[in-house]
Amino acid sequence: MNSSSLSRLINIGLRAMTLGSKFLLIFFLARFLAPAELGLYGLLAATIGYALYLLGLDFYTYTTREMLKRSRNDWGALLKNQGALTLILYVLFLPPLLFLFVLGLLPWYLASWFLFILILEHLNQELMRLLIAASEQLAASFVLFLRSGAWVIIAIAVMYLDPVQRNLTTVLSAWALGGVAGFIYAAVKISSMRIGSWGRQVDWSWIKMGVCVALPLLVATLAIRGLFTLDRYWLESLAGLDVLGAYVLYMGLASAMVAFLDAGVFAFIYPALITSYNQADHCGYKRNLKKLLLQTVILSIGFSIGALALLEPLLDWLNKPLYMEHRELFSWGLLAMFLYAIGMVPHYALYAQQQDRPIIHSHLLSLVVFTLSTWLFSQMWASQAVPMGLCVAFFTILVWKLAACFILTPEPFRLTKP
Repeated sequence: MNSSSLSRLINIGLRAMTLGSKFLLIFFLARFLAPAELGLYGLLAATIGYALYLLGLDFYTYTTREMLKRSRNDWGALLKNQGALTLILYVLFLPPLLFLFVLGLLPWYLASWFLFILILEHLNQELMRLLIAASEQLAASFVLFLRSGAWVIIAIAVMYLDPVQRNLTTVLSAWALGGVAGFIYAAVKISSMRIGSWGRQVDWSWIKMGVCVALPLLVATLAIRGLFTLDRYWLESLAGLDVLGAYVLYMGLASAMVAFLDAGVFAFIYPALITSYNQADHCGYKRNLKKLLLQTVILSIGFSIGALALLEPLLDWLNKPLYMEHRELFSWGLLAMFLYAIGMVPHYALYAQQQDRPIIHSHLLSLVVFTLSTWLFSQMWASQAVPMGLCVAFFTILVWKLAACFILTPEPFRLTKP
């Protein structure tokens, strides 16, 4: 086995271990933590995940494209520009985020953990993207494993061996430790890359241009990601932290469907979809789109059947009546994720055709639909209203993107011609 094949195998292994660790985390947190603590962890994790977009603005999409046009001797100037923007975003958004604690949406004792982990996650995310742009995929996967996989294994082991450590502080400590380890490794790796031009002045006009490019798609991203943050806060207000803990468990399990599809289907097929469209390869485009559709449907159905079959043994293992009492949340969550997964097929078809507008419109509309439908459902079914609202929102996205594909796709690229 040559070094290239070995590196690819290690890369896949690291990604698989990271994904597996994140999947196992939700099981063991449900076993070791009280439902209210699990609910609180879900709130904190969702808020950090959403805040990352505010601190980054998805500006990396612009920086990466510009870096790949130039030699590494010029990269330092671009990274310095992005760093200047990052400092401004920190000043703009970190203080307002503290109002989550001022308003009592999150408890004050988590504030320091929130800020520390949020900054670590953001820095690690940007450093990972830089490593990928530099074709250091193996190093990027190792950073991902440190920040998202290794600490999970440590946390589970500590809580398993010492019942006294079965609390949220242990989980957050391990998370922070993983973030620090990932940051140190990434910083050392990047410092050895001999990137030049750090001494140039910050180019504010370049930054302004990049913000204008990144902002439209960011708005759509914030809308769709907002569903996965607002849902937890809304459910907590409707039914309390204990029920939110059950929701976090069940949505964590259901969301694994999309995580597996991302790693095993989407990441492999959508680049080929884009290439075939750009090369006007009609047959190749349709072949890749059919493959994307078929694999997404089969794996989504297979995952759903398997998850429903394993639910009963899982609940017996957890041995917590609250989760059994609210098991209907899993069915709604699974349906929501199934609709979301199927909706990614027309999403990637539109993305390959550079049809960003219907994607943006559907995501903005979904936030409105989710808000209205959840409010209506909450008048009758308080604990189930949120996942039911997600189902309606993701169905709306699916229909909107399918209609856009039918209308906007050039005739030679359509799967079925009229």
